[in-house]
Amino acid sequence: MSPNQSRAIRIDQTGGPEQLKLVQVTVGEPGPGEIRIRHKAVGLNFIDVYQRSGLYPNAMPLQLGMEAAGVVEAVGEGVPHLQVGDRAAYASQPPGAYCDLRVMPAKCVCKLPDAISFETGAAMMLKGLTAQYLLKKTLPQGGLNPGDFVLFHAAAGGVGLIACQWAKALGLRLIGTAGSKEKCALALANGAEFAINYVAEDFAARVKEITDGTGVKVVYDSVGKDTWDKSLDCLAPFGLMASFGNASGPVAPMAPGILGPKGSLYLTRQTLFTHIATRESTQAMADDLFAVVQSGKVTIHIGQRYTLEDVQQAHRDLEARQTTGCSVLTL
Repeated sequence: MSPNQSRAIRIDQTGGPEQLKLVQVTVGEPGPGEIRIRHKAVGLNFIDVYQRSGLYPNAMPLQLGMEAAGVVEAVGEGVPHLQVGDRAAYASQPPGAYCDLRVMPAKCVCKLPDAISFETGAAMMLKGLTAQYLLKKTLPQGGLNPGDFVLFHAAAGGVGLIACQWAKALGLRLIGTAGSKEKCALALANGAEFAINYVAEDFAARVKEITDGTGVKVVYDSVGKDTWDKSLDCLAPFGLMASFGNASGPVAPMAPGILGPKGSLYLTRQTLFTHIATRESTQAMADDLFAVVQSGKVTIHIGQRYTLEDVQQAHRDLEARQTTGCSVLTL
């Protein structure tokens, strides 16, 4: 393979995992504000599934992938924060991380501390930065204080396991939900104070029981359709419903009027890419994430590894909720 040839995963139309095709692409030189990076590992995320299925529309053909880690090979003009040879990691628009080599905007690419491996870097950026903005920036009225209850759905997933540990480090009492006894045990082992198997239990009733009828200050929900209605019933008055994904499908349209009788609730739909819209905010959030990982308070769990050729199976596993922690493509 010549130096600027790369394997890449592309789709020519939206649909199921069978649309994911391995192709050869030629990678050029970085322009102003860009870098060329050779990946060592690539992270998998539910947003990749949404883009492949068409839930999040993109122009076709589309090279998928939103996060990775590797070594900077070339730097365009106007990129003061990176140099050739730097170890680096990112979560970034536009998609394109499912490859060996790419040219991309440098804005959201951060130097990766030597103490953090490439696989960990690839697994942690999108999910870790998501946990960071949720627990530090997506806050109910009055903020969150040690001892406060929060409800976190999909607590054994990539974002969830990071959030369980980080919430514990912040002194929060995290109630996690997951879809099996094994996943609940994993959430508890990573700092959740309580874990509810929502397949076997009514999680809203259990949350009210745990909180002595008060409810939680905030619900962090990436599941969507399957958890939505009961999540609203878990909130204390003036509580915050923070939606950041829809793994079970998009939430049906709802009338704002229902938020009043349920306790004058707040509702927000967050995306990581709003939070990392500037170089400064990206770096500040990444510094916070790198610090908590290097402190040992948060461990990044890689539950699954796949080769680039096995990406169809990786997507099937993600959609079937067969994964725990983070998943990476190894190169």
